[in-house]
Amino acid sequence: MRAAEQWEQIEQDLPADWSETQLAFTPEGSVAEAAAVLGPLQPGRVGSELRLHIERAEGGVERARNIFRALDRRRIWGTLSVVGSIRDVAPLVEASGSERPGSLAEQWDAALAELPPDWSDVLCVLELDSSDHVPRAALLGAPLNPTRVHGEVALQFRASGKQGYGVSPQMARRCFERMDAETIAGSLRVVYGLSDTENAVTQGPVWRLAGKSV
Repeated sequence: MRAAEQWEQIEQDLPADWSETQLAFTPEGSVAEAAAVLGPLQPGRVGSELRLHIERAEGGVERARNIFRALDRRRIWGTLSVVGSIRDVAPLVEASGSERPGSLAEQWDAALAELPPDWSDVLCVLELDSSDHVPRAALLGAPLNPTRVHGEVALQFRASGKQGYGVSPQMARRCFERMDAETIAGSLRVVYGLSDTENAVTQGPVWRLAGKSV
């Protein structure tokens, strides 16, 4: 099957709310020749595969389609497959009026319940009610390997449901229980999520936020 046709089938099978996807193209012939045509997608080589990152927004789908058609015109045949995809995930808790979100542990449970059963990696943000809580929350949440979010009273962390880089969901919950015990209040949200990823020569996926890798 031609690359453009394979992409059309993959696009149909992606979740309705996908925002980004990573693909692998395994050429039957020269990897270097395929990489030259796929250059605008900035492919990375993993063994005999070329890894491609496609964003749904800003014409990313049409750009990818045109490049795959260029592969077909050059008669560069190969197999296109999905490595993983990122879904648009809405904030987990919306506080209105005087309504307050639940404890951090309860919010974490709600976050996991909203994820698809085959989730593998998530990027999350913990927004704290007070900047006074940031140092203590970072200490109690040390297993999360949290980082500060620039310009916000918030900590960012990654969790993994399978393997690779990211705290386990069980350890994350214990961290939030420690924060709850010291009445550290805030709200949790999932920024990005990936399903059924397989790590190949890497510890886990890399997201780009504001032009930076996280």
